[in-house]
Amino acid sequence: MNTLDEFAPGGNRMPRFDDGMVNMQELIRTMAEALVNEIMSAQADELCDSSENTRNGYRERKLTTCVGTITMRIPKLRIGSYFPDELIERYSRVDRAVVAAVAEMYATGVSTRKVERVARKLGIDKMSPSQVSRISSVLDASVEDLQKRTFDGTRFPYLWLDATYVKCRTEGHVASVALVSAIAAADDGYRRVVGFDVVDAESYPSWLGFLRSLKERGVDGVACVTSDAHAGLRRAIEEVFAGAAWQRCVVHLERNVCACAKTRRARSLIGRVVASVFREEDPHLVRELYSRAIDEVGAICKSAGELLEEAEADALAYLDFPKEHRRRLRT
Repeated sequence: MNTLDEFAPGGNRMPRFDDGMVNMQELIRTMAEALVNEIMSAQADELCDSSENTRNGYRERKLTTCVGTITMRIPKLRIGSYFPDELIERYSRVDRAVVAAVAEMYATGVSTRKVERVARKLGIDKMSPSQVSRISSVLDASVEDLQKRTFDGTRFPYLWLDATYVKCRTEGHVASVALVSAIAAADDGYRRVVGFDVVDAESYPSWLGFLRSLKERGVDGVACVTSDAHAGLRRAIEEVFAGAAWQRCVVHLERNVCACAKTRRARSLIGRVVASVFREEDPHLVRELYSRAIDEVGAICKSAGELLEEAEADALAYLDFPKEHRRRLRT
């Protein structure tokens, strides 16, 4: 027998694949199962010794874990009952590690079908779409906490706003919705997600309501807001955070400028010219290169040059802030 086999739970041979390699996942699963049952047995014995009670067999219960499904042999007592509260929540068939993993996959957009396939590879017997949805409800508390969190007494000089489109199942059909997010940097130097919501990202009233909710919860003292150039968003920024500078995201600007060109070659040339400007750090050099870029880009595509010229003040707003902050502010 291979010397590794002596470590197998219960003296059994090590679980192996057909090619002879040790099946580490099955080994960990069986070891976890043996350990949990040993702990419960010891706890039940201790409980009986302290109360002159006796044990009366076992009741089996399946538990889905991140290493597979284990069978828990929960001791029964002749008088009263025993339940391993420190090991598992009552009425739960899934451990917290699996809940966290499924919730994370669900939150990052993995479909329930894919989650079920991943679960099978982990050795979990069944993971239905409805079970995935129920497990993912643990996210609700975190979402509610974030959307209602207040920041009184904290100053946020920098704020980044953006929207991304995600697929969402609503009333039986899947549709694309805009998830808007706000990240703010406080005086302590740390960046925090201060808000997110599903809104009509093309609508000024939607952005206005979102930004007002941020301010009501304590996002104040904003000196610079970075975002793309959506007209409704910019108007809402000017209204809610009056006096704050607006930094036009240079990544979005580069995409917008390149999109003006009709050919791939022209877009590539324009992209290289614009990108070279923002690789520099000296404010005087950046402004000089930007001015040159307007002429060079305009020679390639007139409308692209005009857009670049129109955006100059907003694209270079970050240069008025401390050097160590500029790279973060511009996009």
